[in-house]
Amino acid sequence: MQLKHFLQFNDFCREEYEYLFERTRWIKQEFKQYRQYWPLSDRTLAMIFDKNSTRTRLSFEAGMHQLGGAAIYLSTRDTQLGRGEPVEDAARVISRMVDLIMIRTYEHDIIKRFAENSRVPIINGLTDEYHPCQIMSDIFTYIEYRGSIEGKTIAWIGDSNNMCNTWLQAAEIFNFKVHVSTPPGYDINPEKIGLSSATHYERFANPHKAVIGADLVTTDVWTSMGFESEAEQRKNDFAEFCVDEEMMSLAKNNALFMHCLPAHRGEEVSAEVLDGPQSVVWDEAENRLHTQKALMEYLLLGKLGAGS
Repeated sequence: MQLKHFLQFNDFCREEYEYLFERTRWIKQEFKQYRQYWPLSDRTLAMIFDKNSTRTRLSFEAGMHQLGGAAIYLSTRDTQLGRGEPVEDAARVISRMVDLIMIRTYEHDIIKRFAENSRVPIINGLTDEYHPCQIMSDIFTYIEYRGSIEGKTIAWIGDSNNMCNTWLQAAEIFNFKVHVSTPPGYDINPEKIGLSSATHYERFANPHKAVIGADLVTTDVWTSMGFESEAEQRKNDFAEFCVDEEMMSLAKNNALFMHCLPAHRGEEVSAEVLDGPQSVVWDEAENRLHTQKALMEYLLLGKLGAGS
């Protein structure tokens, strides 16, 4: 099988995602029925964490176990990576000992360099620029609730961070539109994200206008990991960007709300919205487990027949 990595959302085409979502449905169904499915027996996943995690670690570690394989947790704080070993050297060694590597780190360049020197597939568990596993889960969750996401409108409210960047890449692949509303000074950078045109997004200075007619409203924390020194300034800059009941009322009546978690109730989202009837954040979080199982299976085994 040709070596394939998953470093950003546009590494895969729509056909591949449609296959992955079909596999996710089947794998999730088997899991819910307590039917054993071990296609990755005797395979090992190395999980390298430069950033703290709850959902990423748990979903990958549990997912690999449920597929019959093993997962090894590696932190840069207690490995040679934390003592200055070059990324390239670490990639050459680790990829000789495992079958698959997931990395959660800061600069995207780190994971690119790792992939360039790896013998096995690399999965982006999160970088400052992209969060493809989360958006794959989000889109699958939307499809579970509402069907095809093609032609829909997604309102992104808040920081133009890794989540926003990945939504914008996904919009080009699945042919939907993203209404982006960020405070001044936090605007998107289409060239850096690698967008082919402005067809699939629109900028809004006013977040309330951005959510009008939206099928999905989504946001993230105002201060992502690595930007803690800016926290107080960001609270001031983002003060008008809280997704509350008033803002959600401007979206479509059946609009969903998503958040990749952890959430800060009363900051980027109100408790009434996060815990309200339009919120699907808990299913969204659970689906990280199932979509990533389909992803790991695909990277190691390629496309499989239905029901196998």
